[in-house]
Amino acid sequence: MAKDVEMSDAGAAEAKQDSTEAPPKASPRDVLKGCVNLLNRAVKTKDVRVLPARALRQMAGVRRQTTSADIQAVATDSLATTCPLRDVVISTMQAEAKRDGSSASSAAADATDGDDAKKTGPSSLPEAEVLLCIAAAIKLQDAGRVASALPLLEAAMERLVGLNRRSLDLLAARVYFYYSWAHEVQGTLSNIRPQLLALHRTAVLRHDEVGQETLLNLVLRNYLHYKLYDQAEHFRSQVQGSSTDTMRSTQQLSRYLHYLGRIRAIQLDYTEARDCLQQALRKAPGVARGFRATNLKWLTLVRLLLGEVPDRMELTQAQTMTAMAPYIALTQAVRRGDLKDFQRVSEVHGEAFDKDGTTNLIVRLRNNVIRAGLRRISVSYSRISLGDVASLLGLDRSQKDTECIVAKAIRDGAVDATLEHDSGCMVSNQVLDIYATYEPQHAFHARVTFCLDLHNEAMKAMRFEPKAKATPAGGQVLMTDEDLAEAFDDDDEF
Repeated sequence: MAKDVEMSDAGAAEAKQDSTEAPPKASPRDVLKGCVNLLNRAVKTKDVRVLPARALRQMAGVRRQTTSADIQAVATDSLATTCPLRDVVISTMQAEAKRDGSSASSAAADATDGDDAKKTGPSSLPEAEVLLCIAAAIKLQDAGRVASALPLLEAAMERLVGLNRRSLDLLAARVYFYYSWAHEVQGTLSNIRPQLLALHRTAVLRHDEVGQETLLNLVLRNYLHYKLYDQAEHFRSQVQGSSTDTMRSTQQLSRYLHYLGRIRAIQLDYTEARDCLQQALRKAPGVARGFRATNLKWLTLVRLLLGEVPDRMELTQAQTMTAMAPYIALTQAVRRGDLKDFQRVSEVHGEAFDKDGTTNLIVRLRNNVIRAGLRRISVSYSRISLGDVASLLGLDRSQKDTECIVAKAIRDGAVDATLEHDSGCMVSNQVLDIYATYEPQHAFHARVTFCLDLHNEAMKAMRFEPKAKATPAGGQVLMTDEDLAEAFDDDDEF
């Protein structure tokens, strides 16, 4: 009896150990085949959003582990011979596999593992073609061979032109993004601008919302890349669906707000530019470090132009500190009002500012540096000659020019002082109690406005399309797995 108990305990322990073991991880080849099966099911069930987005997310999850041989093998097994893109993908990946030294037959045994590796027959759907074409283009671009990815993306673009299928909208938007990015890396971004405009017009006529949002941002990026701000604003104001209330994708919305903030900054509308850039920074995902760093650079300059000095903690975050190093030095020079230090920083980091496209804004910051220096001088000295003011600020100007600069700062309210023209001196006024002025009211109004804007944005984010739901007896509406996936439907690649 005791022996039977020991044997039963041992069996229970073994069963418990087997249940706690993690299931075997699917290979990248199995994941790609599962993505093709998801697209087949999406076309069969007429699901144009949830299942294609899930396929893209699963493909992005094995992006680093996928080899050229895997894509070639999946294209050979899963695509019918009548698919136009099949031979293009296979030949491109075959050449890439030879270059990497991998073989399509080395992992052939892995193709039969997993639940998604069931033999369902080759697919002739264009969705499967475009998906594998995207996987091949991503593989080439990650390897740094953008020139080899361009013919593949051009073939996909030609394939998409003659198709009007809503199940292709999400995949087509991804093809547009990588197509534009490849031309940007090659330096031929201006050559595809008419094509992007024509594609956006077609997306509007077909009511392709995902394509409209993606192409809108791609066209704006195309214009801003060549500093065509007037053309970008004209296109943005005339296009349909350019309102922040109508965009469905959070990633595309954050991109649009970033581009709009850059346009407003160049147009001297710094207040709206700051609001747009702050919203873009809040909505951007945490994994988009490059985008967040770029957005933070523009936001820092806009705040400096508005007379605000960002807190050091905002600029010295671990993820963006290296990219923000030139702007941290620039902010310190503006805070001190040191014109010589400002010019030195502008010269030392001039190449970085030119690469970021922020040189125009930095040139405008010179007046802010002078105002900050005048404010510091007015607090330190009750009476000082204009010659000493020019010497402290590092101005190579005459006394008359210095007087004009000080007079303009006094008129704008940056300095609380008066000028004595006869003696050539600046006399600081007596420091008053700040609580007796309107400054606390303005600060309180700015904080209230920020809280109200944040509340309105949160309410907009909670809205969703009305659908007929089956209500249980308790009166609570239950959400299915597809509804949850749609609720969190965001692109993994920013």
